[in-house]
Amino acid sequence: MARRVEASPSLLLFSFAVLLLAGGTVQLVQGQKTWCIAKPSSDEATLLANINYACSQVDCSILQRGRPCFYPDNFMSHASIAMNLYYQARGRNHWNCYFKSSGLITMTDPSFGSCAYA
Repeated sequence: MARRVEASPSLLLFSFAVLLLAGGTVQLVQGQKTWCIAKPSSDEATLLANINYACSQVDCSILQRGRPCFYPDNFMSHASIAMNLYYQARGRNHWNCYFKSSGLITMTDPSFGSCAYA
């Protein structure tokens, strides 16, 4: 009788890690949307640099006073929105959310109130 072989969870996790470290991409379930946000552990200088860089590459007018994503008016919120605008515009590749290791990809929509993340 043939013996059934199953991959252990640790082997699957190891394979996934090797793929990411090798520069591969992970295909998400078709239609699954992702967003880029700032890591909560990021300092203000890093967040400000991320805002400045992302907004030099994409239109961040949604962050201006009186626009839907101005409030809360803090670095964490503004950086997350700017980083996500950049990430979405560049094709949602994991490397477009790196921001010197201060970006985090999420599958949970971070939109709030009238501020809709792209």
